[in-house]
Amino acid sequence: MTPGRYVGIEDVEEDSEPFEDKMVRLTSELAEQFAKSRHLEDEIRKRLGGIGFDF
Repeated sequence: MTPGRYVGIEDVEEDSEPFEDKMVRLTSELAEQFAKSRHLEDEIRKRLGGIGFDF
């Protein structure tokens, strides 16, 4: 056996958050990130258009 494979492995924390609650939280966070992404994309397109690079 190779010691490197077993030495220094971090302990895994138990996830006490129920699956349904976690999915609601994560999908909500993802929706916020998608909205921010759209806003940033629009801002980039606007600024590029302002210097003559429309696409």
